[in-house]
Amino acid sequence: MSHQFWKGRRVFLTGHTGFMGAWLSLWLQELGAEVTGYSLQPPTNPNLFDIATVADGMTSVIGDIRDENGLAIAMRDAHPEIVIHMAAQSTISDSYINPTHSYAINVMGTVNVLEAARLTQDLKVIINVTTDKCYEARDEDCVFYETDPQGGNDPYSNSKACSELVTLAYKNSFFNPDNYSEHGVAIASVRNGNVIGGGDWGKNRLIPDMIRAVTIGEPVSIRSPHAIRPWQYVLEPLSAYLLLAERLYTDSTKYSGAWNLSANDEDVKPVQWVANKLTSLWGEGASWILDLNPQAPETYTTKLDCTKANQQLGWYPRWDIETCLAKLVSWHKAYNDNQNMRDLTIRQIASFIEDNKKQEVEVDGE
Repeated sequence: MSHQFWKGRRVFLTGHTGFMGAWLSLWLQELGAEVTGYSLQPPTNPNLFDIATVADGMTSVIGDIRDENGLAIAMRDAHPEIVIHMAAQSTISDSYINPTHSYAINVMGTVNVLEAARLTQDLKVIINVTTDKCYEARDEDCVFYETDPQGGNDPYSNSKACSELVTLAYKNSFFNPDNYSEHGVAIASVRNGNVIGGGDWGKNRLIPDMIRAVTIGEPVSIRSPHAIRPWQYVLEPLSAYLLLAERLYTDSTKYSGAWNLSANDEDVKPVQWVANKLTSLWGEGASWILDLNPQAPETYTTKLDCTKANQQLGWYPRWDIETCLAKLVSWHKAYNDNQNMRDLTIRQIASFIEDNKKQEVEVDGE
């Protein structure tokens, strides 16, 4: 990605107080972008947004994407060139408890964001962030492609599939690439695999649950040890968002549409493997046990085909799963040692960028 492209670029980011949103906000600040965030208060305590003083380098608006008028005013005042929509209800378990809440946020929230964007002057790019669980569930293990049908058996997955369909409808109706000269806006959606990283304290999620347990010296309770997931560090998909936004800005007809972003095949691992590796890296007697309580049903294996992103964006995951877990553990141990977490988080971003450059040089050298 181009540092020069982002310098002074006006970006409107929903969900900036969340785990991934806080990381992206810091990265955009480091790139010199003018960032406006719109989100509810941070969803957990502790949280990365407060710990890394993310608000210090941006305009932070506390608001609800279900508030159509408030969102429209915030976006109008920010006058963005790029909108990245990340705000969501993001857990399967919560969607079973309150499905109406999940649909209101993930479906109508997306409608509100896209409608506010449609009425914004000088907008060039919209990216909607969804999930690998947006695809129509199948009984057998399989690989999902961008062209596969949307679906989802649980309210969370289904609501994110609906968000994808809303995005497609706005693309066809208002931001059609064939009519780009008339509206001047390129729109895309991105579908992530399982994202991990320092500063995530979300509830009912494997890695945050593990971090909470090992921090206080308790065994980690694992619900589905044989479930297989595509694990990737938070900076991997964020780098793709930034790269895709640049490409959409300069070539809308080629890059509009849906994009899968997931781990390399060798980093698609069972939960048990991840639990063993993380507890080993943490040390200090960290261990895990099997949770025998009844669990909400989930798909056991989810894999995304990322050929499109590989070939058309030149995007590949750079840190393997062992590096990801090592970075995560070092981040949380630094937090426990009361280090400056804004500085440390920015250093991890710089380290990721540097490793990208080294790998690109190695590839060119071959």
